[in-house]
Amino acid sequence: MGSTYLSDPIIFLIDTLISLYILAVLLRFLLQWCGADFYNPISQFLVRVTHPPLRILRRFVPSIGKIDTSSLVLVLVLQMLADFSILMLKGVAINIGALAILSMTQLIALLLNIFVFAVFARALLSWVNPGTYHAAASILETLTDPLLDICRRMIPNLGGIDLSPLAALLFLQLAKMVLLPPLHELASLIS
Repeated sequence: MGSTYLSDPIIFLIDTLISLYILAVLLRFLLQWCGADFYNPISQFLVRVTHPPLRILRRFVPSIGKIDTSSLVLVLVLQMLADFSILMLKGVAINIGALAILSMTQLIALLLNIFVFAVFARALLSWVNPGTYHAAASILETLTDPLLDICRRMIPNLGGIDLSPLAALLFLQLAKMVLLPPLHELASLIS
């Protein structure tokens, strides 16, 4: 019981700190990919926080067009490191293939959750304070516009009521239900 007493707080710290950093790197990747305003204070914060390791990685991992592959490599390595550390503290052995699939599954879930929360937050902001500029609102708009534009093309105009956030949330939830269970199953088969 002594190891559980100490390992649970350590697991919590590892998971929380690495997850927050992974979130920052993934948000930087998404905002760069979507063409967000570089001078936005939130963009500046994400760039400053994530720049040191990415500067080193970019020497070895080149970008492919608009895709910053060094950011993707960094989030995958960090997620694999976190998962490996947590599983070792729990006394669970896992092979590298299962670890890679488990980590990719968690990153896909995080990516989908980022979009769920961004669409939801944007919808709430449009009801509370429409038409005003805020750094967070600008980031949310840049991040969600590509997805909401696709939904707007599929849904007919209903007289001024925009149902694209609802459609996007439904699509994202379906994506979670379709994509994640097979990946979890594959990880358990390999391990």
